This record gives sequence, C-alpha cells and structure tokens, in this order.
Amino acid sequence: MNTADVEALLSPAGLALLAELAGTTTEDPVALAARLRREGHDPALAALATTQSRLRARAAAKFGPRAASLLFTAAGAEQATRAVVAAEHARRFAAAGVSRVADLGCGVGADSLAFLDAGLTVLPVDADPVTAAVATHNLGVPVRCEDVTAGIVDELSGGEGAWFDPARRTSGGRRVFDPEATSPPLSFVLTTAQRVPATGAKLAPGLPHDLVPVGAEAQWTSVDGEVVECALWCGPLARPGVARSARVVRSGSVVELDSRDLPEATVGEVGSFLHEPDGAVIRAGLVGRVAADLGGRLVDETIAYVTTDSAASSEFARSFRVLEVMPFGLKALRSRLRALDVGPVTVKKRGTAVDPDQLRRQLALKGSRAATIVLTRLRGRQSVLVVEPVS
Repeated sequence: MNTADVEALLSPAGLALLAELAGTTTEDPVALAARLRREGHDPALAALATTQSRLRARAAAKFGPRAASLLFTAAGAEQATRAVVAAEHARRFAAAGVSRVADLGCGVGADSLAFLDAGLTVLPVDADPVTAAVATHNLGVPVRCEDVTAGIVDELSGGEGAWFDPARRTSGGRRVFDPEATSPPLSFVLTTAQRVPATGAKLAPGLPHDLVPVGAEAQWTSVDGEVVECALWCGPLARPGVARSARVVRSGSVVELDSRDLPEATVGEVGSFLHEPDGAVIRAGLVGRVAADLGGRLVDETIAYVTTDSAASSEFARSFRVLEVMPFGLKALRSRLRALDVGPVTVKKRGTAVDPDQLRRQLALKGSRAATIVLTRLRGRQSVLVVEPVS
C-alpha cells in the first residue's frame, strides 16, 4: 500500500465500498472478488477495500468496535498497542500532570487515540509516509512524517511528555531483540528522558533488568496470559520506590504487583499443589511475591513454579493439583500415562530442553483421558509432574 492507495480508500467511492464490505469477512475471498467485479467496482479499489476490511476484522481484538472506522497497514494491525494497554499509558501521563505528549513512532495511532481519549493533546510522529497518512485519518489530527531522532525532541519543553514505540523489526520483518538495535535505540530514549523527564517507552518483554535506569520503573503487562510489552517509565511517570512491576489483564480485570519490599523465596519439596505465575510476574522478577502471598515455596531456585501443601489461589498464578511426581524418563512416563488411559496430553515445561511436540509423538498415547504434565527441574533434578487444573 502507498499514500495514493490511502487517498483512494478515503475517497467517497472508497469509503462507500468499505461500508459495504463491513461484515463480509466470512465470505469466500474469490467469490467476493467476483461479486465486486460483477457489481462494477474498480478492481484495484476493490482489492484495497477487501484487504482493509479484513485488517479491520483482525484489529477488532485490540480496538473493539472502534476498529471498524480506522484504517490499518498490515504491520500496524499486528504491532498496534491493545486499547486496554494504551489506556494505562495515557493514565500514567495524565496522573503525572502532563497535558501534551509527543507520540514518537505513533504507528497507526493506537496510543495517540488513548491519549486523546484521556483529554491530552498529542503530537504524533512517524517516519513512514503510508503509516503517517493512515494515522492522520485515524486520529483526526495531522501526523508529522519524519525521523524521530532528527531533532523533534528539541522542540519539546520539560513539562511535556514523550512516548516512544521503537520499531523492533528489520526492513525484512525479522524481530530485533537487542534494545540498542531498535529504531530508535534505547539509548536515545534515555537521552530524551534527561531533557524531557516525563518520557515513557513501549519495549520488548525481554528487556534485561540491568538496563532499567535507577529511578525508572519497568512494567511488564500481560493480556489474557500473553506478555505483550515492557513499558519503561521515567521521571514523574515512575512510582517512587518501584523498580519493576507486573500488570495482569485478564477478562477485563486488572491487577498489579510491584517490587517494593520483595520477599526472598524459599525452595522446598513439591507439595500437593503447583502454581504457575503469570508471564508478566515472571518477567518482572516478582515470583517471590507470589510465593509469599500463597504461603508457598519454589520447586527449584532457578524455576518459576511455586508449590504449596494445601489449596491456595492467586490472581497472579494458575493453580494445579499435583497427582504424581517422578524422575523424567521417556519409557517410564509412557508406561505410566498409558496405565492411566491418557490420550490427549498438555505439556507444560520450564527449565528443560525437551520439545513438547516431539515428546507427544514419542509417547504415542491413544487413551481416552486427557492429562497435563509438567516437565521441570526439582532441586536440580529433571522431573515430570502429572497435574490437573484447579478451577
């Protein structure tokens, strides 16, 4: 897609066709294309509108009903911040007393939409002309098309805010994991924070803890079990005394943990229950807090599983009843699961190189019962636990 394509989609004919295509995502693409040709639609415009209709349907999981009125690029639909997460970004700036935020690398405008919803003024910037054109439509305000490192930060006052969403893919689509290889790099974000204290950034969940500056807060967020980002908050956006935090969004509810007064977790034998902390909690290094809240202990000092002797529950962990514990060995495991008449098996793993799909093939189970097994280390020993979820 190019800027001319965006203009075509926003023409009266394009908008009418987009409205006509609403709700047709289940229609066979070949049949749909043939129907549009029969109806006399321009083939090029029909192809653009059909693609856009499907991008809107895909983006509805992130934007809700609002997606039906927005435009997307393929990359923008995939990489846009979820609305429930963007709302927290906006809340941080508003709570810090910031009234104007520069969204530096705004993409299709997901975070800027949340900033506007929170009553903030936005200066959206993106280096890609097509993305800037799409975001201009979505936001209803002009998007500046330029490199965010080219001097725009120098235009900001110390009382304004800066928000970064660095590009974490190469031009060929390959993921970038080194924070200094993103565009812009983490070092540029931190330099900006020295000039504009209220600076935040959406970073990859794999951000090492030692890269979090003193006085800043790194917050890992998961949505329905998937860790989606690590947000770095600097200056007035960071909470005093909080270096790391976890924000867990599940079925619309939101709960948080942070690193203040973090207890040291103990290690012990597996009890009657196993608890799997949420991925955001693990990334934030807050498993010890969950263990303390559950009255439990770790199964191994390097493994993020918590065990308790009696039933316990936490909003930050999924719980399982432990049925059996045994040393890991393929023949012994196969024999035991066949004796239990197990067929479908869910394989969970932590601290082991075993490939779950390969293990399923090697087990060759054909029983009638479903089971869950956990492959992990118990005090340094490769082990397997047969468990069942606790509702």
